[in-house]
Amino acid sequence: MTAWETVIGLEVHAQLKTATKLFCGCPTTFGATANHQTCPLCLGMPGTLPVLNRRAVELAALLGLAVEGTVHVRSVFDRKNYFYPDLPKGYQITQMDHPIVTGGGLWVETEERGRRFIRLTRIHMEEDAGMSAHGGAGTTRVDLNRSGTPLCEIVSEPDVRSAAEAMAYLKALRSVLRYTGTSDGNMEEGSFRCDANISLRPVGAEEFGTRVEIKNLNSFRFVGQAIDHEVRRQGAILESGGTVEQQTRRFDSKAGVTVFMRGKEDAHDYRYFPEPDLLPLELDEAWLAQLAGSLPELADSRARRFASDWGLSAVDAAILVADRELAEWFEAAVEAAGPEAAKALSNWTLGEVLRQLKEDGLDPAAIPLAPGRLGQLAALVAAGDISSSIAKKVFAEMWCNDGDPAEIIEAKGWKQISDTSAIDAEIAKVLAANPKQVEQYRGGKTQLKGFFVGQVMRATRGQANPKLAAERLVHALVDLDNDEV
Repeated sequence: MTAWETVIGLEVHAQLKTATKLFCGCPTTFGATANHQTCPLCLGMPGTLPVLNRRAVELAALLGLAVEGTVHVRSVFDRKNYFYPDLPKGYQITQMDHPIVTGGGLWVETEERGRRFIRLTRIHMEEDAGMSAHGGAGTTRVDLNRSGTPLCEIVSEPDVRSAAEAMAYLKALRSVLRYTGTSDGNMEEGSFRCDANISLRPVGAEEFGTRVEIKNLNSFRFVGQAIDHEVRRQGAILESGGTVEQQTRRFDSKAGVTVFMRGKEDAHDYRYFPEPDLLPLELDEAWLAQLAGSLPELADSRARRFASDWGLSAVDAAILVADRELAEWFEAAVEAAGPEAAKALSNWTLGEVLRQLKEDGLDPAAIPLAPGRLGQLAALVAAGDISSSIAKKVFAEMWCNDGDPAEIIEAKGWKQISDTSAIDAEIAKVLAANPKQVEQYRGGKTQLKGFFVGQVMRATRGQANPKLAAERLVHALVDLDNDEV
């Protein structure tokens, strides 16, 4: 049996985060009433002329700089000609021969292949088409609100070798888009869509196999499932002595299979030619230099800094930096509390903060808690003023009103009990109430120590210092043995 190598190239359409469309002043707001965000230009009326959106150019150039590509001072728009009901002009304005960005790439990491650099071929600007909704009885409804929305198409080299690596690449790309503010990367709203080109070749071969394109994958999970199925499908064809046909397919998420759509088009089928209504785009090098200076620290660099400066694990650091707002909130918390508190703050953020965000359905940008508050809470736990169980109750109160943890503890009477006489009194009551367990403990069942500590914590409503309670419990049990003697 032949060993096959999977070869994957990915094309991502990312909606640029602009207020208006690429060539007209219509808004790009998601969810508007169908066909209410249109004008004669994006409806394809004869005689209308496009006017390029400066902000879209700025965002495309910023993205190119972020992935360390070459941002060209001169690029050209072209017409891509094809007919479809949601493309009223009969062509799409895009960039074919002279895109705004070439080269660059992204680092990705998977368990199977480790850390690898996925090269980019190009990034070009283009306008989106409208949206067709196919209904029953052969009907189709067309909504042109998206028509003319600014996109960047980000095309990778065929460097990806597995479904896991494809998902890692897409997550890394979406992180860059969000960190730079070039796109919100929202797959549910269609502002981050992926086409996957997949082929197989014998391991060690240089020549590529026949590629199949899977269109419009709109979730990371579906990307992985679609690639895995397509690899199996092509593998079965090749193993049986058949030939893979170049074609375009879609992914049926319910059945978990890819489905034939049409024979694959080549570039010449679209009859590209330079857009006659737009001059070549020429960028000022000084402006590009200024734009480069505005780039934020990206997730990959920030994760490595969190790990090296604060001793966080690579896994924890990667989760903390996946979202820019969460990373900035966490970093502010560490700055307020001091680097020695970073590990404790990481545990709180990855635990209670993320849990509460998920429970409330909030994005990290909407965290209702000031970063410094978390440091105050961690300091109270470290000082022994409250136990970890009480700290969770304090956190819940803080989350609701951004309150001062010390004031909450005082108002609720939750301060940790560290008075040995008070703890000894509670221990005596617990031992007296559980004579059977005391006998079992003295008979060698020492794991019952945890039971006794738990009873003391319950009796004190979680306020007893657990470490001190455990120590005093041992003393009390030793004293019982001495009394017997």
